[in-house]
Amino acid sequence: MSSQGVEAINEMVRKESAFVEALMLEVQKVLVGQKALVERLMVGILANGHVLIEGVPGLAKTTAVKALSDTLQTRFQRIQFTPDMLPADLIGTLIYDQRTGGFSVKKGPVFANIILADEINRAPAKVQSALLEAMQEHQVTIGEETMKLEDPFLVLATQNPIEQEGTYPLPEAQVDRFMLKVKVTYPTKDEELLILRRMGNTGRNITLNRIVSPADVLRARKVVDEVYMDEKIERYIVDIVEATREPGKHGLAELKPLILYGASPRATINLAVASKAFAFLNGRGYVTPQDVKTIGMDVLRHRVVPSYEAEAENLSPEDLVTRIFEQVKVP
Repeated sequence: MSSQGVEAINEMVRKESAFVEALMLEVQKVLVGQKALVERLMVGILANGHVLIEGVPGLAKTTAVKALSDTLQTRFQRIQFTPDMLPADLIGTLIYDQRTGGFSVKKGPVFANIILADEINRAPAKVQSALLEAMQEHQVTIGEETMKLEDPFLVLATQNPIEQEGTYPLPEAQVDRFMLKVKVTYPTKDEELLILRRMGNTGRNITLNRIVSPADVLRARKVVDEVYMDEKIERYIVDIVEATREPGKHGLAELKPLILYGASPRATINLAVASKAFAFLNGRGYVTPQDVKTIGMDVLRHRVVPSYEAEAENLSPEDLVTRIFEQVKVP
């Protein structure tokens, strides 16, 4: 692409991404730190991909999702997943009408724009699979009727990594539907002090302004599609994903016995789209290798399954992905 073409995309991105800074400032009224988490949630919205957030209780996972949804002029629905939940509690059901002798559809809470699936791993497999169709096809089937979900539609799910009693681990097929898996860590000492000062009052209630409309989101997504990605970057992405499956081809033969399953072609697509969205967030109309590296861990960590040998050596998926990024040649 010519330099004039890239400059034109740059200008378009600068114009359409103007709301990003305003949105970040709005969210920071209730959220201290956690910039990386908010950025990943924004990448999910811009790249039309679902996000799985993992962290111990009390790290503001739910607060971050709620704050972001409060700044968007969209319908938000929080669903608390529990072991006794049924698919009908999520997608809705058919109600018999005695007067007409027929059935009518009662829509469930999944019919919203942004869904917060709180503690998603607490619901049984039937409920998790009911969410699969909504996440992948953006539609729901109740009885014989299939209904489209409104755009934008986004599932932001949270799970607790330490408490395993009464939980149902997400199957690989479900985990793979999430574009990003974000791990939330503890705040720094200074951030925690600021949290104490800001939120340490009982009855504290901060109202956020709704500054972004669904039309703004859909328009921004079209611009994200236009963000320029050089062929060298495309090949770099393919090399990284291939290295999770065939590490020997990239000088990482020692990883072969440590990886049970590598990332699928869906990871390649997600990494490319998420890199474009991350470039858009930073006001650029082109993707750099650093964009791929920055967002790559969140795209790949839940798609690389360590072997028993790796677990015996206390190697996490993050350790394996880090070694791949260190080894694969950057264009």
